[in-house]
Amino acid sequence: MSSEAGSPQCRGLIEAKESLIRAMNSLGAVENLEHIQKKLREIYTELEKVHESRRIKESNTIK
Repeated sequence: MSSEAGSPQCRGLIEAKESLIRAMNSLGAVENLEHIQKKLREIYTELEKVHESRRIKESNTIK
């Protein structure tokens, strides 16, 4: 898992995103699964947006 500091929620989001990356890489070698990879990318993007909003919220709390 990433060494990024943060709340347990952020660490959970980082772990989930890393798991999705591993899943997408694993499926890359399997034919005819592009539609699943696309869905996983969409989920990853959504998690990235949630993570970014958490980072902003937490950085505002620290100040």
